Amino acid sequence: MRKTSLFIATSLDGYIAKPNDDLSFLKLVEKEGEDYGYKEFTDTIDTLIIGRKTYNYVLKEIGSSHYDNGQREVYVITRTSRPSVGRTTFYRGKLTDLVKQLKSENGKNIYCDGGAEVINELLKNDLIDEFIISVIPVLLGNGTRLFKDGRPEQLLEFVKAKTFDTGLTQLHYKRKK
Repeated sequence: MRKTSLFIATSLDGYIAKPNDDLSFLKLVEKEGEDYGYKEFTDTIDTLIIGRKTYNYVLKEIGSSHYDNGQREVYVITRTSRPSVGRTTFYRGKLTDLVKQLKSENGKNIYCDGGAEVINELLKNDLIDEFIISVIPVLLGNGTRLFKDGRPEQLLEFVKAKTFDTGLTQLHYKRKK
């Protein structure tokens, strides 16, 4: 069965964005030739689920080819109807139904790239199987929390931790069965 993986960066105090969806703190650990395992990770997936705000930010900063590279299906979770573009589908239905359907199909794994609303909806329904969280060495003090209150408790199993010379620490856990 396919698994759903979260691969995301957060500040040490648990924020994935500064106020106004500002992701500039990620630049603190940018280093030529270092992708923090992103390419290795994305080789294991063929489907991406992403919230509209995160999608729009990446579209503006990097371009659509970052997600829709012809190698994977992309589902942008949105409340607004939009026609599909390439292999990108703008999905308005129930997120949990989509993920359950995708998990029941054959294929590689499913990558959840945020944002917080999407992540927390999946957590509430116990639909994230693997957590790869890169901790950026900064305390932001404010912004969008990675994990919101009001979720059920979930036990995780430690897989590994990796440190990088930029100060980034990457934590890898899987959901305890």
